[in-house]
Order: sequence, then structure tokens, then C-alpha cells
Amino acid sequence: MNQPAHPDQVTPNPQLTTNTEQFAITGMTCQSCASRIEKVLNKKPAIESATVNFATETLTVTYDADSTDADEVMAWVEKTGFHATPMTEHTTSDTAPPWDLILLWLLSLPFWVGMIGMMIGSHALMVPVWLQFVLASIVQLVFGARFYRGAWASIRGGIANMDVLVALGTTAIWAYSTYVWLTHPHAMHGVYFEASVMVIAFVRLGKFLEHRTKTQSLDSLGLLTKLIPNEVIKQVDGQWIKVGIDSVQTGDVLLANTGDKVAVDGVVLSGIGMTDESHLTGESLLIQKTAKDTIYAGSTLMDGSLTYQATATGAATQLGDMMTALKDAQGTKAHIARFADRVAAVFVPVVVAISIMTFLANWMLGVGFDQALMRAVAVLVIACPCALGLATPAAIMAGMGAAARHGVWFKDAVSLESAGSIDTIIFDKTGTLTTGKPSVRQIALMDSDLDADTALQLTASIEQYASHPLADALIHAAKAANLSLLPADDIVSTTGQGLSGTIESVGRLTVGTPDFIGIDGWVADEDWQDVSIVGLAIDGVPKAIFGLSDTLKPEAMSIVHQIHQDDIQTVLLSGDRQSVVDEVAKHLGIDRAKGQMSPRDKLASIETLKHQGHRVAMIGDGVNDAPAMAAANASFAVGGATDIARHSASARLLGDSLSHVYYAYTIARMTLTNIKQNFFFALVYNCIGIPLAAMGLLNPMMAAAAMALSSISVLLNAMRLKRVRLNSVDGEISAV
Repeated sequence: MNQPAHPDQVTPNPQLTTNTEQFAITGMTCQSCASRIEKVLNKKPAIESATVNFATETLTVTYDADSTDADEVMAWVEKTGFHATPMTEHTTSDTAPPWDLILLWLLSLPFWVGMIGMMIGSHALMVPVWLQFVLASIVQLVFGARFYRGAWASIRGGIANMDVLVALGTTAIWAYSTYVWLTHPHAMHGVYFEASVMVIAFVRLGKFLEHRTKTQSLDSLGLLTKLIPNEVIKQVDGQWIKVGIDSVQTGDVLLANTGDKVAVDGVVLSGIGMTDESHLTGESLLIQKTAKDTIYAGSTLMDGSLTYQATATGAATQLGDMMTALKDAQGTKAHIARFADRVAAVFVPVVVAISIMTFLANWMLGVGFDQALMRAVAVLVIACPCALGLATPAAIMAGMGAAARHGVWFKDAVSLESAGSIDTIIFDKTGTLTTGKPSVRQIALMDSDLDADTALQLTASIEQYASHPLADALIHAAKAANLSLLPADDIVSTTGQGLSGTIESVGRLTVGTPDFIGIDGWVADEDWQDVSIVGLAIDGVPKAIFGLSDTLKPEAMSIVHQIHQDDIQTVLLSGDRQSVVDEVAKHLGIDRAKGQMSPRDKLASIETLKHQGHRVAMIGDGVNDAPAMAAANASFAVGGATDIARHSASARLLGDSLSHVYYAYTIARMTLTNIKQNFFFALVYNCIGIPLAAMGLLNPMMAAAAMALSSISVLLNAMRLKRVRLNSVDGEISAV
């Protein structure tokens, strides 16, 4: 069933050859800068979508490769006043203070000495006015040039950013002070060169601290990269030698000893070891690995020694896939982020208007020209929308990093946002609430000419062409009984019902639900109430019924209980018989349960719940769950899910435990709460700061310091998400 496209999703033209690339953007000072780049690029016919993440300073762009290329995209960015570099060429910026910032603060030292002297009642420490003019002019024209360039590019592009505010404010102070000095050379009290110098110094320092905080705290990719060793022990011509990780290829035989990091995904050839896979699953329990077990890149061998053969390297590993997912997620934007975009588009012009009114009101009230000017400038400086622009992306990136540490990979920011607002969780049964490894419990023969072994052999011969836990159980039972599987032709699969196929000298076999094989009105006795039923028919005649049972995951009951404590209702939808589904739901305490649900039925149930106003999350693992997962507001594919289920899901749960469901929606909720806190702080800060500045209670220097502090505060609040550790058993949250 075709689903309507999400409004924020772009549906590429299949006739076009599209490329999606990421670029590092330098020169941005606030959310308005990011909005400016997006606005310009999205107007280009060759661009399908362009999104700028202000927090990570990253541009993600999808374009028609037949009409343009990466070089032209970067050229378009340059015309907006910013610089774009391919992410493959971009290196992490140094977090040490740049030389120009150090020099700027050295030039400001004479003003600091003078201001300290004035605070203690001495004006003798203030340097002569002519020297103030020289120092202030150097700062204004040299170190403040970046604000002029940014302001001009911003205004030329039709969007005013923070650079406009800083350029207007500092120029007004410097120009007024220069005028006073030229007309009254000996007037010490009428000049405010120190204010323009300090504003530029504080703004530059604030942006540096903001950048360093972002670089050190939001670099989830960098943290994941550290999990890969630079060297690995490789078998070459029968000898074990250390080689660089770049030389490892699929098929190479590698060695890991106690304490070593596993370099690539692989299969254990020999040895016994205990590995820590918490970077993928979020589970701290050690996992024993022996021959034929799968081992994952980034794992730590805590004990033992393993020889393993590489099956995937680099981006093809599970860890590489996680890094790719996080990288792609950086280029997405949650719906709530559009609020910041809308505010940023009108914020600066409104602030400029408020500043002008502040100046006029204070001057008309007799405050004095110079003080009225200082108050107007303070309004310009304190109202910078940097904190507003950081509110959403900083929290999103920190939240995604926290989710990844708990074994939850969200597809994008929209997926995380959706997961944080759910009020209903729908479970599939087999493979989701259960271990997914049922076994054959009993057989009922409906034809005396057919014995149990033959019935099992024929059923398994058809089921070998299916990919379902019940089919695997029947095949396993047949092999355990040393029954060979027969070849079948003309296999036809009916989703949610079963399969049919032809076996030579036997006939046309149908395997599946009782209705599918033609058993009308079959009533199971008490012994068959809690088992899944698979029937066999030959040439339309029912021959046998198999009862298969599955075991519930040990943590299923506690997780369902925790979900209910979080005011989320639960629903069980399964293709299994109603009696089986009811028994599972009763045992786990699930609110509602429906059995004998086809993929279309599951889809319809979700649409009904959504129509009733519910925010629905679907948890599944199989092909038959994919349509419902695609229709849900959020969807989680459990560990071991089919490829189509993982593709349809908005998040992948890497561990086998249902605890990851709790991790997913809890971290998503915490992220949304954090975003709202950031927005509240940023807006309240401006609502309080602007009136204080207008009334003269904040001078321009204090305003500049407060502006920087607001941005850093938002980042630090977002970073609280990186310290989250969840206990799924009792729901306790602890920060480390």
C-alpha cells in the first residue's frame, strides 16, 4: 500500500542521477547564516535539498549530478559569504586559541588596566585618548573586519545575521568616540573606545569557546573512530606480523589477544574469548566467542585469544555503518528546528528596530546622547540569536550519541523527534516479544496413510523456501530427525498466510495457517491453545497440523511494565491465532491484543490509531511487519530483523534485549525535553536581557559577555545527554 510522502522528505526524480554529499562550512556566526545558505541553495534548480546544521557546521546537499557538481555547489556557498570544504578534505579544527584572538586580547589589555583603575577611583591608569583611538581603530578595522564582511554578505543575501548586530554596534561606538575626540581632543570622559574594543574581544572569545565546546563535546564520530586500532596482528605467509589497519582486506586472518580492539567484522576461526560489545549493543555484559561466532569491529577482547577471518572492513562493518548513520543524521533537521529558522529570519531586523527605539526613547527622556547610544548598542549585542540556533542541533547530536551508546541507531533527527512523542507502542510477537526460535511441540495427523516423519519431511521441504522463525523450526526438526529435504518447484508465497509448491511424485503442497490449507472450522483442544499452528495440505486435502511454541524473552514482562509506568499504552498485533496472542498478552500485561492479522490488517490498525490522535510506534522484525513500520509515526527494528524491516524502521535496535525499546523512546523524550529547555533559556534570556540593556543596566561589554555565556550554557545543557546512563529494569537514570 502506498503511503503519502512525508512533507519534509524529498522524492527524487528516478530519471535523474543524484548525489548526496556533505561539506564543512566555515564562517557561520549564528542560525541566520545557516538559513541564508539553505535559502540560496534550495532556490537552485539543480539542488533537490540542502540542509545546514549550525551546531556541527555541516552542509548536506542532494543535487542533480547531470546539471551540477560539488565544485559548483561550493562556489554557490562562497557567494553567500561562507566557505565550503568537502568533508573528506576537512580536518578537525584546532581547539587552541588562534593567534589573532591572542593578539586581540593583548591589544585590549591597556583598556582593562584603565577600566580597573576607574573602578577604584583613579583615571591615571587610562592611556591617552590618542592611543585609545589608535588601538581601537586597529581592533575595529583589522580584527573587526570579519564582522563587516559577514554583515555585507548577509545583507546582500537578504538575511541579517549576528555580524550585522556586532558591526552596527561597535561602529556606532567607535565613530561616536572618534567624533568626540576630534572635536574635543582633551575630553577623557566623552569617549568609549574601550566599549567597542571589549565588545569585539568578548564576541570573538565567545565564538571561540563555543566552537571548542562543540568540537570537543559533539564529535560522536571522533569518539567512534577511536574504537578502531591503528595496527592489527595479521597472518602473512604463516607468520604473525603487525600491519596498519588500512592494509587489512576481506579474507585476511587476524589475531586478537587479551586487551586488544577488534579491527574488523569477522568470523572466529579458533580460540575462546570474552568480548565487550557495548559500543554496538549498549549492553555491558561480556559475550563469549568461540569458533564460527561473529565478532565485530571496535569490540574489546577482555579475556582470551581469538583468531578470526575478516568478513567486512571499513564502512562495511557494523561500526562503520553506525558512523555512516550518525554522519548522515547530522545533515537532517527535526521539525522543531524549523521554529529557530523562522525566528532567526526576522529576529535581527526586529532587534535593530528595538535598538533604534531604545536610542530615541532614552535620548528624548534626557538620558544624554552618549548614554542613549550605549544602551542602544547593548541591545544590539545582547540580542544575538546564537543560543537559539544551537538549541536544537546540539541536543539532537548529543541525544543521537547517547542512543548509539545504548545500542539504538536513529535514522535521522526526524526519527528521534517522532520517537520522543509516542503514546502507543505496537508489538509484533514472534521474534520481538519472543526469542524467535520456536520448536515443534506436537503433530496431529489428519490422514492415516501419512506418518509423522513423512509429514514433517514434506512440510520442511516447502518451508525451506521461506524466511520465518516457524519455518526455521520445522526445518530444524526435520534435520534433527535425519530427514532429507526434497526439492520443490513453482514456489508461491502468500504474505502472512504461507507457501505452496510442487514436489515430484507427491503433488501440490500447501503449508501455512489452517485457513490457508483449507481447514474450515477446526477447533483446537486445550493442548493446542498456546501454540502456533502450521498445517500441511496435499492437492488441497489437509494432511497434518503442527503445533509450535516459542519462549518469551526474559525481560519482556519488566519492559512492558516500565512502558506502562511511562504512560504509554501497549498493543500486540500478530499473525498468530487469537488464542495464542491472548495468552501472551495476558502473561505480559499488554493492554490489547489482536491475532490473525495480515500485513494489511496491521497497517489498517495503525492508521486507525493515528486517526484517533495517537502517536504510534511499531516494533517488528519481519517482512510482514514492514508496511506497518513504514506507516507508524516511529518504528523500531529489533536485532536480527530482516533487511526490509531495518530499511523501513526509523531506528535499529542492535541488541536482542527489549530493553533497547525503553532506551529508544526514553532518550528521545529526554532529547525533546532538552531542546525545549534550550529554547526556553534562549528566549527568556533575550526577553530579560533586552529590557535590562535598554534601561542601561547592562553596558555593551557586559552584554557581549552575557551573549557568549548564553551560547555556552545551551551547549552545556545539551551535553548532559551525553552523560546519561539508563537502567531498564527499574527505570532509574544516573549521570556519570
